[in-house]
Amino acid sequence: MAVQKLTRRLTYPPTLVAQVQRAVQGRPLEGFVPGEGPFPTRVMVVGEAPGRQEIETRHPFVGASGQELTKLLALAGLQRSAVYITSVVRSRPYHLRHGQDRAGRAVVKRPNRTPTKREVAAFAPLFDWEIATVAPEIVIPLGNTALQRLVGPQATIGALHGQVLKTPVLTWQDDQYSPGNKPVWVVPMYHPAAYLYARRLEATVRNDWAQLGAWLQAQYTDH
Repeated sequence: MAVQKLTRRLTYPPTLVAQVQRAVQGRPLEGFVPGEGPFPTRVMVVGEAPGRQEIETRHPFVGASGQELTKLLALAGLQRSAVYITSVVRSRPYHLRHGQDRAGRAVVKRPNRTPTKREVAAFAPLFDWEIATVAPEIVIPLGNTALQRLVGPQATIGALHGQVLKTPVLTWQDDQYSPGNKPVWVVPMYHPAAYLYARRLEATVRNDWAQLGAWLQAQYTDH
């Protein structure tokens, strides 16, 4: 399922970027990682938020989870360069933790954390613009944060992983989420980090991506 397009980065509207910056001002977030990949595109992969390595490189999914994502995409017959990769929150959410190093000196650590619903909503107008611009036929949310941003808080990866759903995705209007007008294929997947921390999930995750590959081949063989 090759898509012959060059990898590019969107130029986000400055007014939307400024709107997001105002909405998250003062919150424990850092950096900004733009989405990356060809557009318009057939497949969009949506993560939760960037981590430390992503902030340093300004590329999505470059750490251990990113390496696993590349392998999982290959199981589905997809090249990473042929899909658009982004996240529902573009800045790294972190905790402030005060402690001591081995020498007893005070240190402040800033480990990753899950973005809050308020933070997801703050980035919602930018994400809405991005998904409308990229215009994917298939959206693959990785983990609950991305899945629930797309289809609502009732959805869980545990219940829906690997399923192929035809549904409109939510958009942010008048300070609330509303269903969009155009249905797309949504295929929820466990976040690659899930089986890095819980190896019992590895067979399930790999099977989900292999099944996606079979569906893609059947869906697009004659296209």
